[in-house]
Amino acid sequence: MWFRNLIVYRLPTDWKPSVQALDAQLGQLAFSPASSLEESSIGWAAPRDEEPSLVYEVGGQLLISLRHEKKLLPAKVIGSFVRQRVEQIEAQEGFKPGRKRLRELKEQVRDELLPRAFSLSSDTRAWIDPTHGWLAIDAASQARADELVTHLIKVVDGLALRKLDVNDSVAGAMTTWLVTDEAPAGFTVDQDAELRAREGKASIRYANQALEHAEIERHTRAGKQCSRLAMTWSDRVSFMLGERLEIKRLRPLDVLKERAAGGEDGQDERFASDFTLMSGELARLLNDLVASLGGLAPGKH
Repeated sequence: MWFRNLIVYRLPTDWKPSVQALDAQLGQLAFSPASSLEESSIGWAAPRDEEPSLVYEVGGQLLISLRHEKKLLPAKVIGSFVRQRVEQIEAQEGFKPGRKRLRELKEQVRDELLPRAFSLSSDTRAWIDPTHGWLAIDAASQARADELVTHLIKVVDGLALRKLDVNDSVAGAMTTWLVTDEAPAGFTVDQDAELRAREGKASIRYANQALEHAEIERHTRAGKQCSRLAMTWSDRVSFMLGERLEIKRLRPLDVLKERAAGGEDGQDERFASDFTLMSGELARLLNDLVASLGGLAPGKH
């Protein structure tokens, strides 16, 4: 249930979606499998396959999911069939087909193979916290997050989402935490980091090793600053913070795993419990992280 990544946006203060209204809005672009002649399909799907609703809600916290389906039709496969057709044409007509005919052959082969192609689907989930104003997307890339935001804006008329921004420079703050060997209150610095030159492409990465103070200072004096830093919040959640406020490698630690593992609940109760635990912990983490970076930038509340 836990998200692995967070790309975070701020919600408008006046947007308090109800489950029924949002479900109806998402239904305008509900997912349907790609037809035999379509290479891909995208649309809103139920966060839980066991339930038809496009919005999952517990305690005012909402979960939505954008589904992507893509037909697996490698270019090598198309090329192999096209070469066979070219050889047949050459044998029958005595010459190779020209560029225009080759393009037509490729399109013809693609159309013939699409109905037999395997489909691969994946979901991008988003957690909506109207209480604290968060929209957090479980996406490893900005492009995938942008895709979900675009589809959400299409169905929620007038929705104005803003990327999370803070007063302090994230790279500057992370560099200071490394150089001073002093993380903000509630956080600790772990053993993974990346320092990158302010100008040029030079960078150095540390993975699973102690971050030596003298070595860090030498790199920062040479013009590098921290672009990624592994951290732990309140001994409960570990993550990798990026200079654009993206959060990756999000992982609950043992104290939360023990809470999640307790009880003999069924699947429905377990899913609800996990979502409640995740949304509560991540809301507090985000609040503390924003506070450690000087608070929300003007216009982002």
